[in-house]
Amino acid sequence: MNKFFSDYKKQIFPVGLILILALSRLIPHPWNFTPVIAVAIMSGYFFRNINFSYAIMLFSMLLADFFIGFYSHMLFVYSSLFLIVLIFFKISKKINYKNLFIFSFFGSVIFFLISNFGVWLVGNLYERNINGLIECYFMAIPFFKNTIISTLIFSYSSLIIYKSSNKYFATRS
Repeated sequence: MNKFFSDYKKQIFPVGLILILALSRLIPHPWNFTPVIAVAIMSGYFFRNINFSYAIMLFSMLLADFFIGFYSHMLFVYSSLFLIVLIFFKISKKINYKNLFIFSFFGSVIFFLISNFGVWLVGNLYERNINGLIECYFMAIPFFKNTIISTLIFSYSSLIIYKSSNKYFATRS
């Protein structure tokens, strides 16, 4: 029973950190400058259970989207985030300060490709042909810069905070 409470206590901080990051979507910010991809990348590092990682990602997105508003290409946004969770859960042992830069970039690319495909497919801004798809991706490039920068900032911040808190709590026990 002691192990259960010990494991439970270890999960409180990362769950709180992820919820804070996800709810920060509610604060005014530049377009696509959000922590959601960082949350998807880091959830596999924080949690050793893929289903828990998915649940936290889904809950935090739905909670923020409840206040922001739901949108036509949500399925694509959520699917891209779930794919990122899956990929980085599989390689979570390789997440460190050195690799996090590459992982953040790769996660941002996955999000960019899938979410903008959804914008093209279900929206009415672009023609439903290859030229429309190319135009959609081209028009999304300015947002991609914010996606990469925010993913880097939030991924590194959450890793630093998590590692620092573990050191702090380990010395306090």
